[in-house]
Amino acid sequence: MTELIFSYLPVILLIILMTKRNNMPSYQALPLCAFIVYLLLIAVFQFELNLIHAKLISGALTALTPISIIAGAIFLFRCMEITGALDTIKAWLNTISSHPVAQLMIIGWAFAFLIEGVSGFGTPAAIAAPILFSLGFPALKVAIFCLIMNTIPVTFGAVGTPMWFGLSLVPISQETLSGIAFSSALLNTFAAPFVVIAGLMFVVDSYKTIIKNLLFILLSVFSCTLPFLLISYYSLEFPSLIGGLLGLILTVVFAKFSIGLEKPDEEQTPSGLARVSIGQLTKASFPIWGTVLLLSLTRIDAIGLKALLQLTEPSLIIELGVLGEFAISASLVLSLSNIFNTGEVWSHSLLYVPSILPFFLIGYLTMQWFQPEKLKVALIDTSNKMLMPSVALVGALIFVNLMMAGGLSSPVNKIGLNLADLSQQHWGMLASFLGALGSFFSGSATISNLSFGTIQFSIAEQLSLNTNKILALQSVGAAMGNMVCINNIVAVSAILGLKNMDGEILKRTAIVVLLYGILVGVAANVLLT
Repeated sequence: MTELIFSYLPVILLIILMTKRNNMPSYQALPLCAFIVYLLLIAVFQFELNLIHAKLISGALTALTPISIIAGAIFLFRCMEITGALDTIKAWLNTISSHPVAQLMIIGWAFAFLIEGVSGFGTPAAIAAPILFSLGFPALKVAIFCLIMNTIPVTFGAVGTPMWFGLSLVPISQETLSGIAFSSALLNTFAAPFVVIAGLMFVVDSYKTIIKNLLFILLSVFSCTLPFLLISYYSLEFPSLIGGLLGLILTVVFAKFSIGLEKPDEEQTPSGLARVSIGQLTKASFPIWGTVLLLSLTRIDAIGLKALLQLTEPSLIIELGVLGEFAISASLVLSLSNIFNTGEVWSHSLLYVPSILPFFLIGYLTMQWFQPEKLKVALIDTSNKMLMPSVALVGALIFVNLMMAGGLSSPVNKIGLNLADLSQQHWGMLASFLGALGSFFSGSATISNLSFGTIQFSIAEQLSLNTNKILALQSVGAAMGNMVCINNIVAVSAILGLKNMDGEILKRTAIVVLLYGILVGVAANVLLT
């Protein structure tokens, strides 16, 4: 019981510190809570010091992944601002539709859906948020909206990784996994309209706006989710990618012809809109289509670049004593193995993680194409914005790693098992929240599924529940946890230049997670047998 109480303590403390009236900024709250977990693992859980220190080091090093992604996204956004590319894109979007709901659904929903299917890693919000901000939407509202939108497609994520790899440790057949994938897509397709409307409620001027444009919103939602559902029956890799592509095309068409959109008053209709030629749009949108193209080339297995960028065979090995063995591969995969002789391993794929490729490379090429003399300005702006987010992310990843230390004896695992024990036969209503808890800590639906998939399977068997249903809820929960994940909140805040608003964002997205979880819990009992 003592260990269980102290398992909950750091999580509760973190939430209180970040969401109280005079909230503590994340770059202070996260390192503080990480230090508290460190002390608890020593004094209460009595784990071996080598294990604790190995987790601490691997957590700090793991922070390199989100830090590099955020830096790349900020750099690309600044390049688009400095060169005027964003102004041209805004002008083009206004020729498609100046309606705010249309712009939100095109960029924040359909385009982000497509990017999730290509890349994952939190990339959709990193690209969509600054574009929406540049269109005039308030930064805080954009952050909340983009976090909420980047949930439904995360169930399959980048070429199905959360599904086929995330659930790879669960003792099920390929046929069973396919059934779980379809069930997960079905639950998300059912929940999607409610989730999207909840997201829009945070950013549009009133609920009446949503009601007046409800047909367009639903058409856009189902343009993504119905292909997403159909493809999930045949493939684990492409539901989000194909759903996003078809959904983006159809949403642009619906917006262009104002299908389901409220007709604006004459005095509110912009006049004299500058016409953007195909050539101008192609050049200005290079940062976007170049990013998508490069992501696609490096993510689709059949092309062959993905395997090359992830080669792990060491080309250089450096012995660091008790710190472990540091290695660099030909494709610049960095790794540190056997940290403090515990078997703990850290690795970072320098060229595969979406930072150098595509963000920094595309940003650099954008500057060379438009204004090469201002490259230094973009780099300085990026570095200036990265200090506090970097501190927060190092604290977050150390906190996460320490909370997950100890395997079955870890604080996170104790929390999950306690929730299952309390709910018993009603576990179906809470299963998605365990998946969300995994994403809250790890920042990854894949890691949530890897961490909790086998636990969910075991709980379902012990309670004589439908294992497929529970695993589908785990997958959906791992996706919905994306919107409350501290890593993602810090990332979007940094990209938009928001300061000390992480707690406010967490409070608001947590409400949607609660409703989302209840909704899919009820839907699972009705739709899944």
